[in-house]
Amino acid sequence: MDTLLFDLDGTLLDTNPLIIASFRHTFEYYFPEHTYRDEDIYRFIGPTLEKSFRELNEAEWKEMQAFYRSFNIAMHDQLVAEYPGVIEGLYRLHAKGYKMGVVTSKGRPVVERGLRLFNIDHLFDVVVTADDVENEKPHAEPVERALQALDSSPERAVMVGDNDTDIFSGKNAGTKTAAVGWALKGRPFLESLEPDVIIDSMEHFEAWLDEVSVHA
Repeated sequence: MDTLLFDLDGTLLDTNPLIIASFRHTFEYYFPEHTYRDEDIYRFIGPTLEKSFRELNEAEWKEMQAFYRSFNIAMHDQLVAEYPGVIEGLYRLHAKGYKMGVVTSKGRPVVERGLRLFNIDHLFDVVVTADDVENEKPHAEPVERALQALDSSPERAVMVGDNDTDIFSGKNAGTKTAAVGWALKGRPFLESLEPDVIIDSMEHFEAWLDEVSVHA
């Protein structure tokens, strides 16, 4: 096990407040007759913006996507936060020599902005975004592209994420899967996905990696 692939939103960076605010800003403009609670927005976290907006408004989804992104970028640095211990853990894993990549359904510009904001862009040898694939997560393609770029194989890799799209993309590509216990949707949701492990901290993840390596 020498290859670690991470989702970004809700896994490495706490972008949930930004995402929820961006969706609410967009929905209030396009659907002013509706009131959206945070819980109503959770189901849109994970899929691509295209998929979410086409489902709601086929005729104007591109306009909605541009409207969302304009607000999202403007508020990005103000609303994105760290998860306790996650960035420190990434530095430890990098120092141990793991091959590391990001596999996300976001567009490249805002992904790179987030990685630079927290000075973790140099920790990753590959970043696969929605702009790089024809089939987004949960399809296997994003994970497979990352593995190819890292000259790795599914048997040597784990996909880490907070959502069903992350876990199923890893499963579909044949990797092990790890769900993060700090996910917005909660532990029962994560358990229903049947990942190989649910990690409660980066220290827990490191211990699990050591255990897997011993028993490989």
